[in-house]
Amino acid sequence: MEADRLNSPNTSAVIFEVLGHQLHFAQDPNSKHLGTTVWDASMVFAKFLEKNCRRGRFSPSKLKGKRVIELGAGCGVAGFGMALLGCDVVTTDQTEVLPLLMRNVDRNTSRILQIAPGSDSFGSMKVAELNWGNADHIRAVEPPFDYIIGTDVVYAEHLLEPLLRTILALSGPRTTIVLGYELRSTNVHDQMLDLWKRNFEVKSVPKSKMHSEYQHPSIQLFMMRPKPSSDSSIAKEIEDVPSEETGQISGDDDISNKDDQIEEESSVVENLQSKEISDWETRRCGAMAARLLRDVKIT
Repeated sequence: MEADRLNSPNTSAVIFEVLGHQLHFAQDPNSKHLGTTVWDASMVFAKFLEKNCRRGRFSPSKLKGKRVIELGAGCGVAGFGMALLGCDVVTTDQTEVLPLLMRNVDRNTSRILQIAPGSDSFGSMKVAELNWGNADHIRAVEPPFDYIIGTDVVYAEHLLEPLLRTILALSGPRTTIVLGYELRSTNVHDQMLDLWKRNFEVKSVPKSKMHSEYQHPSIQLFMMRPKPSSDSSIAKEIEDVPSEETGQISGDDDISNKDDQIEEESSVVENLQSKEISDWETRRCGAMAARLLRDVKIT
């Protein structure tokens, strides 16, 4: 990736090759909603799966039949990465994004099944509405899940608490959370890590585990598990959400397994200190700033 971005918002479609399939994702360059763009972190996540699927926790033999929910799915790239490894994925977003997400799911599912009819290597993809913190939406997707995934879902301070409440409500004791994140604000970054570390065991994926052509100093992948003694009052705010335990992850899938050892990283902020901002990055930050300003009351 280096200085170039993986995707441009100026195109209406993105062709992305991953796990032996050429996927086509529609996006809307004229939309005012950030969820209608294929963001780079989703591609980094999918290519991370591709690199690490031969053995360990992300091998098809370990993932077959696992229940996965994707939060803030946008165009659905990350969810397809898990489905191609045999997972049954519920990919979710807000109402405004669902038509584009459903189109991408239908088109790519059809392409995959046409290429390999009768194959059981592909799991499934189901689209659902989920507004973070909405108890009815959470009940409807029937938690808990084996995996909770999301990419580029954290970019503003006011989203941190709703995201945390939702993750806790969707989790069971054995749930693994994998989030892809692009650093844009050091303030949001610090608050995010503090909130996560108070509720989860948090590890950062080292760059050596990522695809060599699909990584960037500003993009991190985090793997998390609920703390065994976690009794967060935030989770209790969402009433009547099921919390029974999901299927256990085997010893080979333990978050501290040597083959899948994830090391803490804290150098991203320093790496960005001298970074020049490209036109693409300017547009990206500008779109986010415009959205944030709607929540600012000037007195």
